[in-house]
Amino acid sequence: MRALWTAASGMKAQQLNVDTISNNLANVNTVGFKKQRVEFQDLLYEQLSSKNIQDGEGRPVNLEIGHGVMPIATLRSFTKGNLEQTNSPLDLAIDGNGFFTVRDENDNLFYTRDGSFKLSVEDNEARVVTSEGYFVQCDAGDIELGEDVKDISISPNGLITVKREGEDEWEEIGQINLAKFANPSGLEAIGGNLYKQTNASGEAVEAEEGEGGNIKQGFLETSNVQVVEEMVKLITAQRAYEINSKSIQTADQMLEQANNLRR
Repeated sequence: MRALWTAASGMKAQQLNVDTISNNLANVNTVGFKKQRVEFQDLLYEQLSSKNIQDGEGRPVNLEIGHGVMPIATLRSFTKGNLEQTNSPLDLAIDGNGFFTVRDENDNLFYTRDGSFKLSVEDNEARVVTSEGYFVQCDAGDIELGEDVKDISISPNGLITVKREGEDEWEEIGQINLAKFANPSGLEAIGGNLYKQTNASGEAVEAEEGEGGNIKQGFLETSNVQVVEEMVKLITAQRAYEINSKSIQTADQMLEQANNLRR
């Protein structure tokens, strides 16, 4: 009974679909989060009879039956989320398609849209880091602000300047250069609002001024998840799961009737 296995593949596919939608909804308040969707593909077809046309006569179509569905990819949408004003000088949002570059203690580079940065002070030297302690990068490497920082300003093109205690002049520290990718959907999400470059994404390229977008100081980019849209998808996935389970019940009833046949 093909219907049993076909419907089972549909239930498994919709279960993964619901898992993905649930992850989107769970991250509706995650800064810089990008929603995902599952892509599906039909399975192999069994050809019961083939088309047979000779001298303009015969059957012009095949008789074939499919064997269900399988998920093939989870595609991440990098559409921009809304910008929320926080007025914090270390909250940065990208108005464009670029990424911030951060470095861990092992010199591995990662990329993020989450601009909720913090100050890490060691021996009175201040550095700009992520919530996980990864070092935010600029053209000079780690963003090291030095001592006695009173105020910090970051321009739309990423230029970092600071004002120190007892001084009135602004001092240039460096410039945040945004990274861009030929195929952002190929990035590997590793958690912590971080992405890792892969062969599919291509290598990170330093965006020219304005190409990766402008930096908005005192703003954060919210998640691009639309709750109403995800709820509609969730209802659709639940109904598809339900109708596939009905197909299994129907196939079971047909087998039961066949087993109960009498001469």
